[in-house]
Amino acid sequence: MLKLSVLDQSTAAQGYPQDQAIRDTVALARACEDWGYHRFWVSEHHNHPTIVGTAPEIVMAAIAQATDRIRIGSAGVMLPHYAPLKVAEQFRVLDALAPGRIDLGLGRAPGSDGKTAMALNPNGMEDAEHFPANVRDLIQWVTGEALVDGHPFGDLKALPMTDTTPDVWMLGTSDYGAQVAAHFGLPYSFAHFITDGGGVARALDIYRAGYKPSDRYPAPYANICVWALAAETDEEAERLFWPRAYWKLMRNRGGLRALISPDEAANHPYTDSDRRFIEEMRSHALIGSAPRLADKLRELAETYKLDEIVVLTWAHDQQDRVRSFELLAREFGLDAGNATP
Repeated sequence: MLKLSVLDQSTAAQGYPQDQAIRDTVALARACEDWGYHRFWVSEHHNHPTIVGTAPEIVMAAIAQATDRIRIGSAGVMLPHYAPLKVAEQFRVLDALAPGRIDLGLGRAPGSDGKTAMALNPNGMEDAEHFPANVRDLIQWVTGEALVDGHPFGDLKALPMTDTTPDVWMLGTSDYGAQVAAHFGLPYSFAHFITDGGGVARALDIYRAGYKPSDRYPAPYANICVWALAAETDEEAERLFWPRAYWKLMRNRGGLRALISPDEAANHPYTDSDRRFIEEMRSHALIGSAPRLADKLRELAETYKLDEIVVLTWAHDQQDRVRSFELLAREFGLDAGNATP
């Protein structure tokens, strides 16, 4: 059976305080565990008016205390901002809070603009150039393995020591991430929602063809993360899609902002070219009634030979987002009893 997982970005919505978005993420994680979703990931973005989840490791700690079974992960930690040892320590602490349930998803992109990335780490550009070596060190620290011979920090340990260790994932939207994941024998997640599906097939082919088996992952394992929304009817799903369409149109013009309501987005004075852009978006969007959307997700899984799909959903109102995940869980027959690490 196809596994369904969740990515949540703690999106800001007009008319609601930003701190509510963080609490909504934790509440959604609780609900997704009850419905039987396999894992729940949170993202990292900085200085972004729409996506206010800036510290995934802290949100994960809150989710760990609010749940019992569902896997919890980062999608991801943008490693060039941080020292590998510190990230390893954070995720070993998380594993102590939720033993055997932690995923450490890593990315190379800044998750921000260049100025913000510089503020986070003035040496970030140089660290990005050393990304594979930093990934290697992080894997060894977080799993308790010895660092490579002659490493200047080879005598250091990432604490606390525990009976379990986080699973390390590589995230990406290009050939590079697929190559790094294959080289280290890591599971790989492609951000389909960023590229609208562009490059998925090539990246997965590169990953699978170049995969070097590791002790923890003797065979390649990949998923894709898609933007999708389910509602009671196709018409309602199309109505709820308006804030996403409006946001993307404004983003392409350099304007990032909190999500506006479906009615406000639908009634915006669009030009003819705006409407053509939105209709093009709508034509390939993963939206619809739960049966219709489920068919689309199964088709994607079949096309890319996947056992798991991660779903990201934006909606202006939290209740619409929650309802979307509830409808999908019901359509796929998810079982909370199977949502074990």
